[in-house]
Amino acid sequence: MLFRFGASTPIAQLLDLPLFLIYAICAVIMVIFTISISLSSHIRWNDASFGALVAAFPNTGFMGIPLLVALFGQAAAGPAIVTILADMFITTSLCIGLSRLDGAEEHGASRAIQKALKGVLANPMPWAIAAGCVVSAMQLQVPLPINATIGLLADAASPVALFTIGAVLARSTLLAQQDSDHSVEWIDFVPIALIKLLLHPLLVLLAAVCVKQWGWPLSDFAITIMVLVAALPSASNVSLLAERFGANNGRIARIILVSTALAFPSFSALVAILKN
Repeated sequence: MLFRFGASTPIAQLLDLPLFLIYAICAVIMVIFTISISLSSHIRWNDASFGALVAAFPNTGFMGIPLLVALFGQAAAGPAIVTILADMFITTSLCIGLSRLDGAEEHGASRAIQKALKGVLANPMPWAIAAGCVVSAMQLQVPLPINATIGLLADAASPVALFTIGAVLARSTLLAQQDSDHSVEWIDFVPIALIKLLLHPLLVLLAAVCVKQWGWPLSDFAITIMVLVAALPSASNVSLLAERFGANNGRIARIILVSTALAFPSFSALVAILKN
């Protein structure tokens, strides 16, 4: 899916540096803030980092781009695509790296840093986009049979992510019934969902307005799209990453579920405000 996204996007749309930097900086702030309020005796670096990822990574690819294009026209796809690049390269890599820090106390800081760097390099998402961007920049044509296979796999990504969330929630409920250590309290996931839907778009709006006042080349239209992207619910594919890296996926799946349910009124209200 990510390779196809990079390969099918004109390279000029991927080079909006001011928009990329603003969105990426806001995402890093969201990650740091969410981890700082999440770390506790039962939520360590691995769980806190993936909780921070769902607090900063919106569902832009599956939900955001179709919605924004329908609301604002094809021009909305460009800024949204830039935010996806920031989330894939910066936000995801940062959170995966931080998730490897649980061994710092036991094995030392240097060992933890090595694990963090290894986790970043092992993340397939930025590599897939980078490969697609190379194909786009060189204007290469993927052979039709290979392109058809890539398309089939890409189209299966969203249903697989949704199926995984349902399976994870069911497994988490069963484990909680058998062992109280696997129970997930509402305080561990509802505040993160609210942070995603309320704090993230507010932070992006304030940052974008400030840098525009400082003279950065940023249009009101790009600001609107950036803020609406940040107001989207959490990305469902984070559940797949959390499962792979051994985080408490029951908590992650609940954050995604709650943010998606609450996004219907919150996103609609924000669209009405910004369009007016």
